[in-house]
Amino acid sequence: MQSNRKDLPMKINEIIEKMRQEKLESLFILKPENIAYVTGFKPSSASVLILKEEPLLFSTKLDMEAAQAQSCLPLEEFKSLEELIKSLKETLNGKMGIENSMSVGTYKKICKNFQTAPNDIIEGFRAFKSKNEINKIKGAIRIAEDSFKDIDFSKFSGSEDDLAAGLEYNMRKAGSVKPAFETIVTSGPRSSLPHASSSSQELGNPVMIDWGALYENYASDMTRSIVQSQKEEEILSVLLEAQKEAINAIKPGIKASHVDNVARGVIEEYGYGRYFIHSTGHGVGLEVHEKPSLSSKSDEILEKGMVVTVEPGIYMEGKFGLRVEDMVLIKNSPKILTELPRKISSKNL
Repeated sequence: MQSNRKDLPMKINEIIEKMRQEKLESLFILKPENIAYVTGFKPSSASVLILKEEPLLFSTKLDMEAAQAQSCLPLEEFKSLEELIKSLKETLNGKMGIENSMSVGTYKKICKNFQTAPNDIIEGFRAFKSKNEINKIKGAIRIAEDSFKDIDFSKFSGSEDDLAAGLEYNMRKAGSVKPAFETIVTSGPRSSLPHASSSSQELGNPVMIDWGALYENYASDMTRSIVQSQKEEEILSVLLEAQKEAINAIKPGIKASHVDNVARGVIEEYGYGRYFIHSTGHGVGLEVHEKPSLSSKSDEILEKGMVVTVEPGIYMEGKFGLRVEDMVLIKNSPKILTELPRKISSKNL
């Protein structure tokens, strides 16, 4: 057993207490990240966690060996949804909580047999990172940063795909089972596409790189823009100022939307407001995008223990786009977890 196993029962008790408050007899959990959060085991195939007074994890034969080694909960084989529903009907009578992410097909089968209540109880708990979780996130950050440092940009020649592949190879070699998400490398006019896939196009100027690693199931997420021209330098300076002000605004008890408003205000002041086309940031943990959302429409309140990105961007269609993204731990004073220099200039790209 891993040393962090001892804090899982307390976590489960807290979740069950929250279920009681919401008058739920059970939670029907399918999402692999939610199962991993509760049990310590992240399934690779169909698994169902039934959270109740006596929780039980159901896994297929494909995952049975790994689940037995890693899960803190009793385990049974998952054979079919129909068989599981039939078994649960004999023991559960009260309201069942289901995840908002449940597919329509599965929901139809569940709601025929149980009184259900969509909820995000597990996601709510996941927003607050324990010391152990924060250390895993830091591990994912170190892998991503070291992988970036291992590329000599002054000598690099090749395509966007080549650079993305190089980063992903470095991360894999450093201990990341896979990238936290598809590595984004865009350059030249393509850099105005915030989430475009990399291409076979030779690197142009500027270059925008968005990448992340996984460490023990926890993700990192950061973006760096490598600039060359005076205009690119100017835009990057605006973004760095917006990011700095947004990070300084982060503290427990404020609305997440306030951070977005601060970043957006700086960019608007310089006349680039209409080119900032996404939210300022998001939570990161077992998933790259999770609670809270640093968006203008968010009514979430920031609290200690949350880990968020702060990533203002400016994208001018047909010209170029830049973004800078770092990860921040919310404390009384915000702590920036990422350490890679934010201002990167190369005359050799």
